[in-house]
Amino acid sequence: MKYAMKYLPDLDHEQPELRTADTRITITTRKRRVTSMRKPAVVQEALDFWSFAGAAANVVMQLGWPEVGYGVMESKVESGALMKHPWKRARTTSQYLAVAILGSEEERAAFREAVNSAHRHVKSDDRSPVKYNAFNRELQLWVAACLFVGVEDSHQLLHGKMSEEEAETFYQSSKTLGTTLQVPEDMWPATRVEFDHYWNLACQRVVIDDTTCDFLNDLVDLRMINPLIRLPFVNLLRFLTIGFLPPLFHRQLGLEWTENDRRRFEHLFTFVSAVNKFLPKSIRFGGSRVLMKDLQMRMKHDREMI
Repeated sequence: MKYAMKYLPDLDHEQPELRTADTRITITTRKRRVTSMRKPAVVQEALDFWSFAGAAANVVMQLGWPEVGYGVMESKVESGALMKHPWKRARTTSQYLAVAILGSEEERAAFREAVNSAHRHVKSDDRSPVKYNAFNRELQLWVAACLFVGVEDSHQLLHGKMSEEEAETFYQSSKTLGTTLQVPEDMWPATRVEFDHYWNLACQRVVIDDTTCDFLNDLVDLRMINPLIRLPFVNLLRFLTIGFLPPLFHRQLGLEWTENDRRRFEHLFTFVSAVNKFLPKSIRFGGSRVLMKDLQMRMKHDREMI
């Protein structure tokens, strides 16, 4: 407990500790037979293009900490503004996942410096309702933890629940989600059990005020996307986004999510998993490979990365 508390600034100790049932989505999917005959999964195998289905939900979770939320909403880096340049923001976030998981040390260092150049401008001023600085390691740890939760959830929805041993192996392979930026390795919870404890405590700091709630509901409804593109897919994407959000976020955002909705959500991924068996890896993992090629070209030609 001391480890987890060390990296949770301004935690309200009067608030009862949240349970995993509040802070994680419920996944009851049994292990797929084909998957169960393989060796335990590592995070490098989890970059199937369906792993990005919960991307919007993951941003919502990250912005649940007020310092992260206002850091994004008040960001002075116009070129990376979520509501003004959603496709660019989606590309850079997805590219971060790809380079953190698949990249070399050189590629991670280059991307880290690019992110740092943008983060230098993300800090609160006298008008900000909360104080924040994008270089704060506690905030970066929270964002990295959200990314891990999203990757693990999507992987288990596609392949079924992992055993404790498999979950530990998967977790140990995921540290670069944080260490690619400012989170040192000894700050990342050492075991999967310690991560669960950190996560439940960290979720106690999720506070979504009216301003943030309006911003995040616009994100859930994809209002930053051109209506001609959004309208044909908005119902599916909204369903996916809400499905990837834990109950804590449903309550704070006023989103309805029933047990029937949860079963439909799992059944969708059961169908997707069946279809995936017939797709070559070049298609399933092609997106991440394209992102890595793009990064390598940007490095080669000294072009902006984010």
